[in-house]
Order: sequence, then C-alpha cells, then structure tokens
Amino acid sequence: MKVVVLILGMVLLVVGAQGGIRLLADHDDAGILSWLPGGFAARLACFAVMAVAGVALAARGSAAMRSSDAGGR
Repeated sequence: MKVVVLILGMVLLVVGAQGGIRLLADHDDAGILSWLPGGFAARLACFAVMAVAGVALAARGSAAMRSSDAGGR
C-alpha cells in the first residue's frame, strides 16, 4: 500500500505540473481538464491542487517506506 501511495503521488505531481505549465504556455490547451467549466483560472487552480496533492501523497508514501525500512534493521 505504501508503494501505491508513493506512485499515485508521483503521477499526480507530474500530471499537475505538466498540465499547469502547458496551460500557462497556451491558455487554450487545457489537456485532461478541457471538460472543466470556469476557464483559465479554474483549470490552473485544479492543476495546482493536483500538483500539491501529489507532493503530499509522495511525501507520505516515502516517509512510510523509510520508517518501515528503519524498523526492519
């Protein structure tokens, strides 16, 4: 389960950061959030939330894996 949380966090981080950068470069290219109403600001906020959630999940998964490794030694 720890590995799943870590991988999910990394995927969310990559998708959120890449989508946000793409949206900043081309305001009309919303990528996977093209269905979302609200325009540029709403889409950029969603990509930012995805990136922050990805960082949090990846940090939690990494910390859990490190703590389980230290306990086994």
